[in-house]
Amino acid sequence: RNAIEAMAESDRRDLTVRSALIDDDMVEVRVTDTGSGIAPEIAGHLFQPFFTTKIHGMGVGLSICRTIVEAHEGRISVEPNPDGGTVFCFTLRAITKQDADSDA
Repeated sequence: RNAIEAMAESDRRDLTVRSALIDDDMVEVRVTDTGSGIAPEIAGHLFQPFFTTKIHGMGVGLSICRTIVEAHEGRISVEPNPDGGTVFCFTLRAITKQDADSDA
């Protein structure tokens, strides 16, 4: 939703979501948009509770996301999209066949 909102005023609206297995036990998800981007001085605060750049935002969404991702041994980050816009990336531990079989 954040990516879609960020692209509302953009001439180019490309949203890409990719996932890949990394390090044999982690899955990385990358959400890339071609919106207006995030200023470097703001990027460092995005995951802090109650920090928002939106007029009607509460500033809790990304903080909650970070809490959930880190509780599952993952990481979340943000970086500029070289083609304009922003890339949000998070990792989570992959479920192996052995993990799935042990839950049965």
